[in-house]
Amino acid sequence: MPKKSRRSKILQYQRKQERQHLLSTGGEAPVATPPVKAVTPRAAAPASRKTAAGLRYPYVAAELRRIGLLAGIMLAALIVLALVLS
Repeated sequence: MPKKSRRSKILQYQRKQERQHLLSTGGEAPVATPPVKAVTPRAAAPASRKTAAGLRYPYVAAELRRIGLLAGIMLAALIVLALVLS
């Protein structure tokens, strides 16, 4: 069976620490969604989805940018080769 990744171990440890802190101080359990500051319900729903998606996939934007850059370079190289070889 594969071992847990370091990131998941760290996240699990942090959640455990938060729970222990809340239990020792008598606080309530943390809410899964981030707090919303005085916005209409219609605007709050997309923001929370975007935040949740950002938390689950933090490297997607950077990787998409890198993929786009590489695709552009390859496309330019193909165009140059087509012009030179024809």
